[in-house]
Amino acid sequence: MSESYDLDAVDLLTTGTVGPPGERVFYLQARRGRQLLTLKMEKTQVAALVRYLGTLLADLPPPEALPSELELVDPIEPEWVVGTLGVSYDEDADRFVLLAEELVEEGEEGAMARIAATRDQVAGLVLHGAEVVEAGRPPCPLCGEPLDPEGHVCVRTNGHKPTA
Repeated sequence: MSESYDLDAVDLLTTGTVGPPGERVFYLQARRGRQLLTLKMEKTQVAALVRYLGTLLADLPPPEALPSELELVDPIEPEWVVGTLGVSYDEDADRFVLLAEELVEEGEEGAMARIAATRDQVAGLVLHGAEVVEAGRPPCPLCGEPLDPEGHVCVRTNGHKPTA
């Protein structure tokens, strides 16, 4: 079993990628002091997380100051792969709590990470995360699937190039 983490009052919460479009690997990072936690995620997980956090933020007072540094911090070495994510908001402490569970085989017990962050940090994550997700391959104008640099087999044209 991998190591579990409890990061209360983090000083960094961000997401980012490594690799070229089409081959990007997505990460969630949190840091408290000298302790850096990097978790590997799927693009769809990052997109769903920032979308959901954005809806929660819409019901709260606006952030006071967004974080200025939101790039991934080296070394980018994931502790484990995220399987499931949960989010809660502690109104008394004005903190969001992210709960990530490790992706494991059925019947195995995985690690967990609890990350507590301020409203400002979460707002920064939402804005930066949306940019990170959108920075990938452009969509095909016909089918919406990502265009690969090597070419694209579009289902709307049965894999054929449109005739001129």
